[in-house]
Amino acid sequence: MGRVGFGIAVGCAALSLTIAGILVTKRVKNRRKWSRILEILAEFEEGCSTSTARLRQVVGAMTVEMHAGLASDGGSKLGMLLTFIDKLPTGNEKGIYYALDLEGTNLKVSRVQLGGGRSMILRHEVAQQPIPRNLMTGTSEDLFDFISMTLEQFVAKEEDDFEQRPDISKELGFTFSFPVRHLSVSSGLLIKWTKGFAIEDAVGKDIAQCLDEAMTKRGLDMRVAALVNDTVGTLALGHYHDKDTVAAVIIGTGTNACYVECTDAIIKCQGLFADSGGMVVNMEWGNFWSSHLPRTSYDIELNDESPTRNDQGFEKMISGMYLGDIVRRVLYRIAQASDVFGDAAACLSVPFVLRTSLMAAMHEDDSPDLRDVSRILQENFQMPEISLKARRLVVSVCDIVTRRAARLSAAGIVGILKKIGRDGSGGIGSGRTKGKMLRTVVAIEGCLYSGYSMFRNYLDEAVVEILGEQIAQNVVLRAYENGSGTGAALLAASHSSGNLFFFSGKVPCTVRGRTGLRSSSSSPLSSLMLTVIVV
Repeated sequence: MGRVGFGIAVGCAALSLTIAGILVTKRVKNRRKWSRILEILAEFEEGCSTSTARLRQVVGAMTVEMHAGLASDGGSKLGMLLTFIDKLPTGNEKGIYYALDLEGTNLKVSRVQLGGGRSMILRHEVAQQPIPRNLMTGTSEDLFDFISMTLEQFVAKEEDDFEQRPDISKELGFTFSFPVRHLSVSSGLLIKWTKGFAIEDAVGKDIAQCLDEAMTKRGLDMRVAALVNDTVGTLALGHYHDKDTVAAVIIGTGTNACYVECTDAIIKCQGLFADSGGMVVNMEWGNFWSSHLPRTSYDIELNDESPTRNDQGFEKMISGMYLGDIVRRVLYRIAQASDVFGDAAACLSVPFVLRTSLMAAMHEDDSPDLRDVSRILQENFQMPEISLKARRLVVSVCDIVTRRAARLSAAGIVGILKKIGRDGSGGIGSGRTKGKMLRTVVAIEGCLYSGYSMFRNYLDEAVVEILGEQIAQNVVLRAYENGSGTGAALLAASHSSGNLFFFSGKVPCTVRGRTGLRSSSSSPLSSLMLTVIVV
């Protein structure tokens, strides 16, 4: 070998060593990159931990807060607002009733024909009308004039077989899902607006009265028989179909819950409801908070940047409004720490750019190569084609967030069951009659539970895990759709002059250490035997 050949050989060897060195360096960098990514993921997963023991602590904290909220206004993060609903539909209601559902950017109008005698709903018609943006920040007169006009047009389109006698006033259920201080079942003062509404002159006004005046102005012979929120409407629909329904939960864009409480346990209003054995309580549980809730740095950042800072803590961990953004924040942290997502960090820095519906779609992608994950990331974040390993990472983050939300929702539901003695914990509040566990139904509405199978599965599993299989087999979680509007019409029926049914029977209560049987006349819930333990 000549000098030239030797030089070439040495050069090739040097080049090989250089290439090998580059590859080794790259592998080391990749290992370090993924090591850092896995650290971020592991830290987040640990922070979101919802062990059975922790969930039971949340259950206990929820129950304590419920007691405090029933004892005094402002005594708890939970509103525990009285609805004055002491009658729930029984299936015996007859007639034609109407409902309005102001659900945010849309107004729904419904008409329901009830046959009585457990024949259930004979006919049901619904129309939807978008609310002009200017009315959401205008005057109360303009808003309620629009609502009454929409209602008038809907009523005018009645078919002959849907018409009522002209001498009978039409009764209306009004679903108004904004914070209201109820004065009666059919009246309440607006506390504040949410969901983009900002009509200043309406705050402090009786919402039902505003609607009644607008209807009178248009010559509509109608009256508001029940003013409710969406949770109460769902409870009404659930009870109409199944008399063992004692609570309702909304888990969608927002979240809330209500349940039937023994009036003797409502200490802040004792003596005001002498004729009722039970009362529906609107918990406003989105504002629940406890040190037992698994809070991460991402939750803290979301809260600090929120217009509702230090409010709605529970809602920010379990509702559809926020879950997608929590996932986004974790992915953004990963994008800042590595190049696994290419140059997508800028897109991931935008708050709420990742909607929960997209998060759910990625989470439930069961294709071998996770092609839906890749498509969603490319279309919404201009992300390049990322590796299958990176796509699996995204799914893992979605799973952690969803699992925590669903399991905390389950703990909230069991907290309600514990409060009304349906958790099988023993004593007078054990939810037993003659040694047998009572059947308990919880009505659930909202896209997270009805349309997101992974969320629903995690929630259902957690309820069984907390209660134990023996107790859980007596608890039924039942999904409903459009329950708030239909439920409002049913409540108008149950509170109309022609359908007077009250909570009755003997409702065992333990209040301040005293056990007694409270009786009232003719209740649709006589079979519930609600038991309340106040500790």
